[in-house]
Amino acid sequence: MNQARPLPGYLVSRYKGWKATTYDDNQAWYRHLAADGQHPRAMIISCCDSRVHVTSIFGADSGEFFIHRNIASLVPPCEPDGDHHGTSAAVEYAVTGLKVAHIIILGHSNCGGVAECHRMCSGNAPELEASTSFVGRWMDILRPGYERLQPRADDATALHDLEQEAVLISLENLMTFPFVADAVERGDLTLHGLWKDITNGSLLNYDTRANGFVPV
Repeated sequence: MNQARPLPGYLVSRYKGWKATTYDDNQAWYRHLAADGQHPRAMIISCCDSRVHVTSIFGADSGEFFIHRNIASLVPPCEPDGDHHGTSAAVEYAVTGLKVAHIIILGHSNCGGVAECHRMCSGNAPELEASTSFVGRWMDILRPGYERLQPRADDATALHDLEQEAVLISLENLMTFPFVADAVERGDLTLHGLWKDITNGSLLNYDTRANGFVPV
């Protein structure tokens, strides 16, 4: 039985405010987006965390970014097994359908998903090891990153390091998709790894030359 209920009043008020201001002031642009379709230059894979506001970080308008959000901004390896793969489907559509020029992985500080992965991998979250845990099985994507950080995976900077490792794991997994690897090889697509500190607003970019994250 469908359990959908009417939208909460505060959201109705916010929508009406947006419709009467932002939309009404930019009707021609919204009509153009509807008629001409979307042509974003970049795909951003970001965390579901409500504190990471992708469009505000880059001052983006509607139609600029193709955005996919999931727990901890992770990209799984390519597994064409016939199952449901939301993130993989989004990547495929962005590269083969929208022909984006850039894919950006955006990790962040204080990530709850990464913290849960650390608890699980360090043996402190048996509930996440259960086959029925959606969070646990998703965070298995990051387990190789935790193992790569050993034996320093439990020091004071463990979560910070694992958050950035999640970005690197996702960049590596992107290259397991043949259509991504082909587009990168042709020069039609570039991959980027970012990590945002939600406390001070700083943004770091992974630099292969420096073999680490450097300030933007």
